[in-house]
Amino acid sequence: MLSYLWDGALSLQIYLFAFLVALAVVLLATPPVKKLAVWLGAIDLPQDRKVHKNPTPTLGGIAIFLGVLVAVLLVKLLTAFTHWPSAPDGVRQALGAPEFLGILVSSSMIMVLGMVDDLRWLSPWAKLGGQVIASLTLIAFGVNIGTISWRAGNTLDLSGSPILSILLTLLWMVFFTNVINLIDGLDGLAAGISAIAAGAFFIYGTQVGLDQSIVQAMLVAAAVGGACLGFLRYNFNPAKIFMGDCGAQFLGFLLGAISIQGILKRTAVATLFTPLIILAIPVGDTLLAIVRRTRARQPFHQPDKNHIHHRLLQIGHSQRQAVLLIYFWSALFTGIALAREFVKNRGITYALLIAGGVSFLVTILPRLARAEPESGEPENGAAESGVLEGGDGEVREDDISGPMAEGSND
Repeated sequence: MLSYLWDGALSLQIYLFAFLVALAVVLLATPPVKKLAVWLGAIDLPQDRKVHKNPTPTLGGIAIFLGVLVAVLLVKLLTAFTHWPSAPDGVRQALGAPEFLGILVSSSMIMVLGMVDDLRWLSPWAKLGGQVIASLTLIAFGVNIGTISWRAGNTLDLSGSPILSILLTLLWMVFFTNVINLIDGLDGLAAGISAIAAGAFFIYGTQVGLDQSIVQAMLVAAAVGGACLGFLRYNFNPAKIFMGDCGAQFLGFLLGAISIQGILKRTAVATLFTPLIILAIPVGDTLLAIVRRTRARQPFHQPDKNHIHHRLLQIGHSQRQAVLLIYFWSALFTGIALAREFVKNRGITYALLIAGGVSFLVTILPRLARAEPESGEPENGAAESGVLEGGDGEVREDDISGPMAEGSND
């Protein structure tokens, strides 16, 4: 038993290395990136309708990008030119595959797109066009949804319908790119949710066997987790720097790619809903925003103050309390998704659901009962109607990420 556990730990060394490298790079790179943002004038200034109270640099996504890129490329170089005894079988082939290169190239395109928007502002359609081009680039390298599994034994093979496969993958990637962007409305919120999701995708990979796509997904997930934790050192409330569009879109795009490579290609185990449950908070928040604006006959990019983080602020939670609550709920949904796939005892899943319900009753209902029944000014600096809360508390009237989303960090 001990020998089995030791062998398993050794096989995970490569991922721990990527995690630690990404963590260290972000910790070291964020201060100079902050200075770069100041030099470029990428500063979000406080205003009456903004949550943060001090001028705060943006472009923190550059540090996250560098952390992930350096970590995965260093692992690729070490496994290609040195002998790493504990590396999983086939890791060299996996990291030399076109799909892996496609993830790096297309996510870099998304980061540049977000950086341009942070510095000069792009129209909604320009953003959507850039996201589509990056997603099609990813698909061209072989990352696509080839099957749809609704439940065990009920699978739709898309190999005979390449156009349908491309369209589904395109919608999936654009959607994931925007869900993290939309949830990034408080200090540390997007980075923390992304770290939790990356951890869930990594744990999933350890349970299903290390084929080529799983190795790719686990390595990127480990790097994303380390980069996000490193960035939280500077981004948790009170934030010293915001990740901006370049960080939020980059993280959302990578999580979308990881979910395809690490989960959706495992139709014998996973269903289409597994990654959606893992990211249930940002996914649900985005879907509710679409429904809400459709019913109000508003454009999808029309910002409002009804996102989950706005609601938590409005009923009296502080920024830190709201963020920690959403972390907790995200972790619960992650546990539910993993238990649903790998734990035979359904009692654990039910226990997690009960824990979620109890936490809601304890943390939300008492404050709802005390909240004033007026719909005027939002409390705690939450964004007003018609404005978009930007990166980690910044409010931008024009920061929209495609026609379906308000843009960096609603």
